[in-house]
Amino acid sequence: MLTVPVVVTGASGFVGSRLVRALGTAHEAIALGGLDWRERMARASFAGAVVLHLAARAHRQGSDDEFASDNAVKTRELARAAARGGARRFVFLSSIKVNGEETTGRPFAPADPPAPMDAYGRSKRDAEVALREEASAGGMEAVVVRSPLVYGAPLKGHLSTLVRGCDSAWPMPFAAVSNRRSFIDIEDLCEVLLRCAEAPAAAGATYLVAHREAISTPELIGHVRDALGRARNLHSVSPRLLEALASACGMGATMKRLTRSLEADASLAERDLGWSARVGARESVERMVRAYRERA
Repeated sequence: MLTVPVVVTGASGFVGSRLVRALGTAHEAIALGGLDWRERMARASFAGAVVLHLAARAHRQGSDDEFASDNAVKTRELARAAARGGARRFVFLSSIKVNGEETTGRPFAPADPPAPMDAYGRSKRDAEVALREEASAGGMEAVVVRSPLVYGAPLKGHLSTLVRGCDSAWPMPFAAVSNRRSFIDIEDLCEVLLRCAEAPAAAGATYLVAHREAISTPELIGHVRDALGRARNLHSVSPRLLEALASACGMGATMKRLTRSLEADASLAERDLGWSARVGARESVERMVRAYRERA
């Protein structure tokens, strides 16, 4: 439970709805959609508050200009208003996609130079820059949290597609894939965001957060099918062939998320915050599948 006033954006979203339940205290929510978002922002009470900025245009949904407007421009204006209003700290939920799309040899670290590859990643990078500038000018502490894929219910995006695909007798051609993908359960993500709100060491920091256990695509599919009570039914097809076939269908980027590695080094967050992700892949998948069945 936080001991300071809290202002939250994205409170009705996937992460935000879970976070406000975890807060256990009064908070003020600002909705950044619609035409009057500036007016709502101007009415917010920022004095002495911690801002938890979770609202964003999600990846895969929008043009370059829409990503820039919703993710970078709104972050700048919110940070400026918060600093002018006397906010103490601003915690921004960013994305591992700021670092890039693929790791080879070692995980991404917070100090690595940004290398976003799509409009979503670039807009998150630009939002981080805007936050730093406004926080520095206004004497407000800024904390950036870059998250990998978040496991949790309700299922959305690629995870929803994967679970639906696993809920069949069809074979899956990923047995030859030996990648490593970082993830974080939504409960662990909410916990680290709350710690970032008050931990003295977090001021000015950029954190990558993830479970220490990276998971391969065959392992993930195995966990999902185990939880569904289905045979794993994994078959070997060359990852290069899978990528080539997907590219021919305009799905190359999606396939690379299943064949390539993307790891995050969370050691700085663990050290500074006394935090570590506790919910492993199997447990998280079982929760997701349970929610999937209840919804179905």
